[in-house]
Amino acid sequence: MTSNKNITFVAQPAGLLKGTLRVPGDKSISHRSIMLGSLADGVTEVSGFLQGEDNLATLNAFRAMGVKIDGPDNGKVVIHGVGMNGLKAPAEPLELGNSGTSMRLLSGLLSAQAFDCELTGDASLNTRPMRRVTDPLAQMGANVETTEDGTPPMKCHGGKALKGFDYDMPVASAQVKSCLLLAGLYAIGKTCVTEPAPTRDHTERMLKGFGYPVEINANHICVEGGGKLTATNIDVPADISSAAFFLVGASICHGADLTLEHVGVNPTRGGVITILKLMGADIELLNPREVGGEPVADIRVRYAPLKGIAIPEDQVPLAIDEFPALFIAAACAEGETILTGARELRVKESDRIQVMADGLQILGVDAVPTDDGMVIQGCGKIGGGRVQSHGDHRIAMSFAMASIRASDTIEIEDCANVDTSFPDFVSLAAGVGLKISQASA
Repeated sequence: MTSNKNITFVAQPAGLLKGTLRVPGDKSISHRSIMLGSLADGVTEVSGFLQGEDNLATLNAFRAMGVKIDGPDNGKVVIHGVGMNGLKAPAEPLELGNSGTSMRLLSGLLSAQAFDCELTGDASLNTRPMRRVTDPLAQMGANVETTEDGTPPMKCHGGKALKGFDYDMPVASAQVKSCLLLAGLYAIGKTCVTEPAPTRDHTERMLKGFGYPVEINANHICVEGGGKLTATNIDVPADISSAAFFLVGASICHGADLTLEHVGVNPTRGGVITILKLMGADIELLNPREVGGEPVADIRVRYAPLKGIAIPEDQVPLAIDEFPALFIAAACAEGETILTGARELRVKESDRIQVMADGLQILGVDAVPTDDGMVIQGCGKIGGGRVQSHGDHRIAMSFAMASIRASDTIEIEDCANVDTSFPDFVSLAAGVGLKISQASA
């Protein structure tokens, strides 16, 4: 679970990013490998599993529901599936730490079980909005309770016969889509979700990998209830969201030449690369291949002068987790960068629009938050100072990369949650040239 230690990152100016690096496994795929492997018939072997706290929360939840899971051991996990109806009632509420993905996807899955179950998390997770999943689940016949504010803890009341339905999503969200598709596996009839814009499609790809039919017609995705999952082997690629910090870091670092190995380059996650290239970044995909149904490549990135842009709104859902890092790129670019259509950033692990704006302003950057984005006047100059991450792992790592162009030391407070997605970030970043250390209080 999430650490209570007060960890501060200390990042010195003018690191030089060079060499080769493999960032940890993809968090989204790691979550789904545990969920679908647990519900499959047979034994699923996973390699490259991200041993971050969020994914361990999912793993431990399924152990608590009677699934035998060996590992993780150096990214290897063996899941002894119990079949679609083999989960057992946990003895206690499932504690999901800081993982919004675990909570939203499990709410769909558990709403269809025969038993009652409660989902809870840390102080941050228990403030995050859940009506976006509970409202459509109720339309399927599920009974999932939240607080009066629509936040966790969530109580999933089992024994409900779910009915398939058609749902037009008001906001593009892979978590909502996946929640409803997982519930749809148990529903009577067909469950269809229509997206207003493409979102990450790992759930659809992995369902197919486990032998479950999925109908996909552009932005309309359907599953028929009553099928089964068959165990398979999964090789989890490196996480593009973790690679994003180094894509930005090398792009703003004079003399940088960095290669990131075996990175997942799923087109529904490619917004960060598209946006950086529009800003003028020098990014090259090498040795493209497919591993377990997911596109993978090595990514070479070298320094290039960046320019400010108006970020296309169709790229926002494809880069939603990478915007903290992209804000750093914008601060180092020449000219104005404008982000709109990203209101979702305000309900992540922190209010990422406000928290990033506050930190950038402390570092002397002209950053103005808006309701659904930010306007940044880039001039390439970043000062030093002490900034707050508010316990948000992506905020912490983004400000660490800002140190490359800073005039003085940047101290980043409240960084323990970096372990939720990127264990050993400090040592791996230092290994390719970032001047970073950490201190514990």
